Amino acid sequence: MTQTLLLNLDDLSCGYEQQRVVQGVSLHLNAGDIGCLLGPSGCGKTTTLRAIAGFEPVQGGRIELGGEVISRPGFTLSPEKRRIGMVFQDYALFPHLSVADNIAFGIRKHPERERIVGELLELVKLDGLGQRFPHELSGGQQQRVALARALAPQPQLLLLDEPFSNLDVELRRQLSHEVRDILKARGTSAILVTHDQEEAFAVSDHVGVFRNGLLEQWDTPFNLYHEPQTPFVASFVGQGYFIRGQMCGSDAVQTELGLLRGNRAYSLPDGSAVDVLLRPDDLVPAAEGALKARIVGKSFLGAATLYRLQLPTGTQLESLFPSHADHQPGDEVAIGVAAEHLVLFPAQGSVAL
Repeated sequence: MTQTLLLNLDDLSCGYEQQRVVQGVSLHLNAGDIGCLLGPSGCGKTTTLRAIAGFEPVQGGRIELGGEVISRPGFTLSPEKRRIGMVFQDYALFPHLSVADNIAFGIRKHPERERIVGELLELVKLDGLGQRFPHELSGGQQQRVALARALAPQPQLLLLDEPFSNLDVELRRQLSHEVRDILKARGTSAILVTHDQEEAFAVSDHVGVFRNGLLEQWDTPFNLYHEPQTPFVASFVGQGYFIRGQMCGSDAVQTELGLLRGNRAYSLPDGSAVDVLLRPDDLVPAAEGALKARIVGKSFLGAATLYRLQLPTGTQLESLFPSHADHQPGDEVAIGVAAEHLVLFPAQGSVAL
């Protein structure tokens, strides 16, 4: 199936006044896909979103939407001409307008306004609430109104800036899945900004991990987790710790956990020092006589328990055990490594990230 390129950022640099916040960012989004800009606070993701929206001029590179250049140095197509919708963190609803009038705000002169509003109310599960006012709704309902209002003019692209951050954890999880379903049902392309990787993975087809104004990797959630391209992406996406090892041939690493063998050849010299990423699901309970580790912390997660383990060398790792195995801090447990697919990088300074 042929996909149509909708959004293209080519070597984008932007910031405020003379300060560059984002440098050399390149990514693309196909029509109908949902992308996410993910990273810690201050990494440049919101600045990038504002540049896409037309709120910030670019200092280098260009932004293309639907094959048209909408931003380049010296030229910024005004936001209202971009056919881009926005959903903000604080909803930004008009308190004096009803839910239906809020949704219809951008299509007030459309001949089929009432039909469109009715369809959107049903889509966002607010049918029957059109005559209420924003203060009569819950936070999750207000965010659905904001989403419906942004979708009403049928934008080419929808931008969502930390849209769920004002909601409690369970509602965030529920609404993030609902928003993905709504966008997919409409065939609407979108870019989401968040610092919550669970949210990013739940909503997005592609995720860009930002660090200090640089895009470290733009990829599918699966590839970010299993094929991270940098140590930062490896440590930021999913829980995990690095341990030091030494290459033994092209596909094996000698570590304090023993010889770990991967399912591929690595382009690193035999004998070179490497850092090996181990996630909690890579360490498993083992039979007696295997490597022992001491439990120094635990978090009960329901179906599983996350244990913080300390090896005899003092190295700490984490492991997921079935929840029926109820060990206590101070206990010794036997562990093994079930990590056929090894993620490793040339050794860099301290092992802990």
